[in-house]
Formats: sequence, C-alpha cells, structure tokens
Amino acid sequence: MKTTSSLPVQSFSGVIPSLAQVADFGPPRSEIGIGCLMPWLGKLYVLNYNSHRRQSGTGTGLRVIEDDFKMTRHPAAVDGTYANRYVHDASSQLIIGPHLIDTKHKVRTVKELIDIRLCGTATHLTDPKNLVYMLGMEGELFELNVKTLKTKLLFDLTKTLGTPGEGACHFKDCYSAHGKLVVVNNDYNHEDFEGTRKEGTLAEFDGKMWTVLETKPFVCVNGLNYFGQTIFASGWDRASAILKVFTKADNTWTTYRLPKASHCWDHKWQTEWPRIRSIEHERLLMDHHGMWYELSPWAYKNRIWGIRPISTHLWVHGDFCSWKGMLVVGSDNTSHEAGGNHQSAEPQSGIWFGKTDDLWNLGKPKGWGGPWWEDDVEAHVPSDPYLMTGFDKKVLHISHENKRAVTFTVEVDFLGCGVFKTYQTISVPARGYVPWVFPEGFSAHWIRVTSNTKCRATAQLHYT
Repeated sequence: MKTTSSLPVQSFSGVIPSLAQVADFGPPRSEIGIGCLMPWLGKLYVLNYNSHRRQSGTGTGLRVIEDDFKMTRHPAAVDGTYANRYVHDASSQLIIGPHLIDTKHKVRTVKELIDIRLCGTATHLTDPKNLVYMLGMEGELFELNVKTLKTKLLFDLTKTLGTPGEGACHFKDCYSAHGKLVVVNNDYNHEDFEGTRKEGTLAEFDGKMWTVLETKPFVCVNGLNYFGQTIFASGWDRASAILKVFTKADNTWTTYRLPKASHCWDHKWQTEWPRIRSIEHERLLMDHHGMWYELSPWAYKNRIWGIRPISTHLWVHGDFCSWKGMLVVGSDNTSHEAGGNHQSAEPQSGIWFGKTDDLWNLGKPKGWGGPWWEDDVEAHVPSDPYLMTGFDKKVLHISHENKRAVTFTVEVDFLGCGVFKTYQTISVPARGYVPWVFPEGFSAHWIRVTSNTKCRATAQLHYT
C-alpha cells in the first residue's frame, strides 16, 4: 500500500493535516465524513462516507493509520456510506463498514452490503458465535454470517415499524444486550417541529416481535452490556435533548432530559453520528447535541447518577475512540452539500488527537431546554427530570395558556438518586409568563416541574 504522505508529522491544535480524509473533486462532489474509528492490533482503521450511496461522490473508503502516523488507503476500499464498527469476539474479527478484518489484517468485503448505507452492527440474539445484525440507514436489517459472509435480509423496518422509507427515514445505530435489539431512527424535519407528524423512532426487538418505544428522533444507542446492565439511547425533541435509559433490574426505560448546546443539531441531516462510547476504563463518553458528557454505565435503584457535562463544541463528530493512550476524534467538516455550498470545492474532514482531559478546555457547559415546550400537561404529574448539575447561572421560564392562574411546583433532586424535594411554588397568572432566577451557586443533579391543573405549558431552563 502506498502512503499518502512522506512529510514529517505536523500537528496544529491536535489536528494532523496529513491525515485529513479527502474525497475526489468530482463530479459528482460529495461530503467525506469520518463515520468509523477503530483501533485494531496496533493500527487505527478509519472509514469515511459520502452523503448518499455511491452515486453521490467517490474517493471515500477504508484508510489505515500506522503507529508512525503514516496513512494508506486500503486496496479493499470501496465508496459508500458507512458508520458501523464492531468487534466480533468469537471469531476475533473487526467489522467496519462492509469489511471484516482478521488478526493478520486480512480484509474480506461483503459485496452484497457495499451499496447499503450501513449504520450499525450488533450482537445476534440467538447465534452470537456465527451471526451479527447489520443495519442500513434505509431500514434494511440483515443477518451476516461472519464466517461465510452470507447475508439474509430479515426486515424492511420502513414497513415493520411504519417509518417513511427511502429519502426520508434515517436509521443511525443499533445495539443488542439483555435479550433485546434496539434500533434508532433520527428522522426530523419542519413537520416534526410543528407537531404535525412523528417519524423518529426508538424501537426494540426481543427476537419475536418489535415494540416502538418512542416516535421521536434518536441518533445513538449503546452500553457496556453486563457492566451496569443498562442501555443508553440519545435523541431529542423541540423541548430538549433526551437520554433514554434502560435498566435491566426493573426492565424499564426511563426518560431524562438534557440541555441543547446548539439548535444546529435539530435536523436529521445535521446530527450525523454523535456517539456514546467507552473511552476510559469501564465508563462512557457521550457526545450529544453539541455537548460532551461523562457517563457511568451503572444505575443504582434503577436511576443513573454519574452524568455531568464536560464542555460544548462546534465540530460535527462522526466517531471517536481511544488509540495508544490518546483520544481520537473524527469529524465531518466542510463539503459541497450537493451544490448547496458554493464556497466549498474539495470535500475533506480532519482528525483530532489529544487526551480525554483536553475536552475540559473546550467551551464551558451551557445550553437551554426543559421538560415542556407548549405541551399538554396533566395535573399533578411530574415532568421528566432535567439535568441541572455542572452549569453556572440558571433561569427557569414558565408560561401557560389557561384562562386562570396556574401554580407550578419546582422540585430538585440534589442527591441524584431520583428523590425529589419541593424547592419553590410559582404562581403564573392567566395566559401568563414568569421567569425564576436561581440564586448564584445554586445547583442540584435534576429538576422537574408539576402543574396543579391540566394545561398547555412551557418550562424551559437557560444555563449561561
């Protein structure tokens, strides 16, 4: 394999320009986002993607970075849209895109999957030694035999789950543990914001039947299997970012709400692949709606405790991983946008190398969101818990549309274990609005709001 550069390795703020992923000038021109980063037996495998199947651009594909930071484009590289990466323990193979790589770095490619926009690979529920699940962005769910490379289409999820189909649905990830396969679809557009349709999906499969858990956009699902016995799925609606958590002990999903660091992630195309992934030992790093979080896999009394914001960022991250003691982050930088961006000629994306602790030096945690945005609220039913810890100045904005005054009770969970205490009651006049400024230095893990009557209400917090 011929190396792409013989120049000395140079780094600028952690970015090594010689390792940039660059696609063909075209035509057609496309994007070249970094969908997969996987360390494998001393090498760092990088797999990138064009925007939509092979006809939307060329020059993407599998690249390999050696320990001397020299990069090659692998001879098996194919153009496509890939963001799946998975280590199959039983056969000691890395699965990345349509490729399977053994312990001697021999690459086999599944020809039947080259034109599928692969977004996830997951452990098989009944035959994990021989089979894996392979999910495509258009809802194609395959079985793949990791020995023979034989594929079998199991479901067209656009029909099974009632999602729109080609050109609309946007499946992003899958994960299996605790007897279930979970898939996510982040479809979201103007109609979803207006509330005239619901086409995002969080769904699970127990080997026999599918259950739709949410019809909201979700972008990532992951966990550490028996470590903590939890599953995490990240998504959003117009009110806030969402973290949905499955705990095996009670076999239930719980909804937590988080701030949005930016509204630039409020569309299915603009999220790309914000991940939840193990970076440091036995813990998770989460990239969600423009903010980094540290996340523990453990849930005590079926509540997650160890979540706190690290920093905000502007980069669109396709994937991140640990390699040789470093945190490696792959981006999706500027692209031609199918002719929508006339100030971009050459599609390219960079890779950042640093340490996990470097993330604390990025933008200070801040954002906005809350449990309600013009939502129909039942009387005496608490809202979802909303994250409060790790932020500075805090303001709560409450409004409603009732013809009479409404009293809202604000509760806080300062221990983080799901025990809420009354902090304040706020009376809001008919069709009124009241802001509440929290005292300097006030904080708790979670906050929630309850109305004393049925109404259409908004409760949003701004952290600055």
